[in-house]
Amino acid sequence: MFTKLLGLKATFLSLIGATVLFALTIHYQSIYQTQWQDKLNVITILLYGVLVITALFSAQFNRSRVTLLCLLWGLFLVTNDYSLPWSTWLTANNQWLILCGGALLVLLALIKDRGLISVHGIARLIFIALCGALAYGWLVLVDMAAPMLPKHQITTTLLPLMSLKVPLAIMALLLLWQSLRQSNLTLTTLLTGFIVWCLMHFQVITLPWTAAIGVLVIHHLLIVIIDAYFLAYRDDLTGLASRRALNQLALSLGRKYTVAMLDIDHFKKFNDTYGHDIGDQVLKLVAAKLAKVKGGGKVFRYGGEEFTIVFPRKTVEQCLPQLDALRQSIADYGMVVRKPQRKTKQDRKGNPPPEKTVSVQISIGVTSRTGKQQFEQALKEADLALYRAKKKGRNNVSE
Repeated sequence: MFTKLLGLKATFLSLIGATVLFALTIHYQSIYQTQWQDKLNVITILLYGVLVITALFSAQFNRSRVTLLCLLWGLFLVTNDYSLPWSTWLTANNQWLILCGGALLVLLALIKDRGLISVHGIARLIFIALCGALAYGWLVLVDMAAPMLPKHQITTTLLPLMSLKVPLAIMALLLLWQSLRQSNLTLTTLLTGFIVWCLMHFQVITLPWTAAIGVLVIHHLLIVIIDAYFLAYRDDLTGLASRRALNQLALSLGRKYTVAMLDIDHFKKFNDTYGHDIGDQVLKLVAAKLAKVKGGGKVFRYGGEEFTIVFPRKTVEQCLPQLDALRQSIADYGMVVRKPQRKTKQDRKGNPPPEKTVSVQISIGVTSRTGKQQFEQALKEADLALYRAKKKGRNNVSE
């Protein structure tokens, strides 16, 4: 089960980060209470600016759900700070506000990042209105059911929970599951927002809404920045560092290092035989094996079926055992190739599709920096060594 919880690490770190931010804010408020009150107006003005910046930054990196979240926080903040036509109604219907806010966060967790100004944007407005209607309908339904139920100790105990706490608990579990089942920083942001939303309304966190939303928006901004970094410097398919990250590392390397270029043998033929979906699985498999390299090697996807490993402060002789161990571990691994899933009932009536086990092999070219050689030159030497490995029959390491 735990192997499927791909978002466990991201969720844990996100919640820890939010906890630290809130702990520091509460600590500052308790120590500098007088200064806090004096600066609250300034904080409010700054908060609106940070909200706008975070919304625009999120939109720039196609994180439209975070943009929508910032807009919703902004609307709530304006409603809290100013007397608007609906402010009195919201004050009188606090339970609806809590349920509707939680439902909106769940909605954002279930939809995908799409363009704001598009057909999807109109659909989202409809869904947002539907969340409000469902929250209102649920509360009306519970109120209507209360007089009809028999007077019993269990009924008396459960009925108050049914209006608010039970639906909120279901929403929390759904958000937690969504955040854990896939590694997605936007989902961890929504989970964090939901937790703070509930804790603030139940007065577990004793902060003004301005400060609480301010901390949340800073958390959102940090998440989007981290997400943007991974978007720029991580390969989406394999999860390895990208070629851009390799170029960045090259700027910080010292005089002594070793570069290895790796290539999957007969990858084009493999793709042609089994299809690109299986080819992608092969790339992921090789990447997962390469990521376990020892000896301080840093692994990058160079492009296509090529990978690069850089060993800072190491010679070829020091790196050869690690590289050969990598080559052997990949060659020894039997990959099961399954036929494409049968889509129609007619297809599924027959026997299960046969499975085939194939082996994947890699060739490696390795070289160390010599003299005043530039990184590009060392990379080219490693590429030539890779060519020699191919000429020698593949599935070997060549200098």
